[in-house]
Amino acid sequence: MSDRLADATWPELTGRPLLVVPLGAVEQHGPHLPLATDAVLATVVAESAVPALDGALLAPTLAYGASGEHEDFPGTVSIGTGALTGLLVEYGRSACRWAGRLVVVNGHGGNLDALRTAVPLLRTEGRDVAWFPCGTPSGDAHAGRTETSLMLHVEPDGVREALAAAGETTPIGALLPRLRAEGVRGVTPNGVLGDPAGASAEEGAALLAAMVARLVAAVPTWQIDPAGRLLG
Repeated sequence: MSDRLADATWPELTGRPLLVVPLGAVEQHGPHLPLATDAVLATVVAESAVPALDGALLAPTLAYGASGEHEDFPGTVSIGTGALTGLLVEYGRSACRWAGRLVVVNGHGGNLDALRTAVPLLRTEGRDVAWFPCGTPSGDAHAGRTETSLMLHVEPDGVREALAAAGETTPIGALLPRLRAEGVRGVTPNGVLGDPAGASAEEGAALLAAMVARLVAAVPTWQIDPAGRLLG
């Protein structure tokens, strides 16, 4: 049987498998990265991990997320935190009728409020759901070196390298008050939080391998914090 949910037939779905669900966003990623970057990266992390997870199934990607901070840029499509929360709750309730466990592989930081609400609710209802972040410990915030390196490895034809330029490079923690008040465009007119200089496909390959390894190691231990995050 295929390890992709979309390719399975219902009689093949036995044994209450683990369902791995990529979650992304459609939002600006500077002048050089495609709008689907977060969905692309969440999908690649999930699909790379699934073969190493016994009996796991890869679900179709949930490509839209909560991206209100980017709505001043054309192309961004945000469904908002409220709608995303509702979607995740109903998705989990439905999928957990036949799936034993469900992990959402999240590629966009703006989805965190929804995940931190929906997943603990599902868990209090007795559904074994968690979420896992596609993050790197030293990664920059948005469309900088980290995401550019990852996309150069995963989808190089989608990267407009000649258009890559630094944006606001102040650490994200110091920028949060302005981001909340002004949105991303008010802080960085080109939409980049970080600097893509030095990005490479080789660095992207190493970053991707580390994220996949963390997910593969985290699933068997299945340790989940109060916010529903799968630790690893």
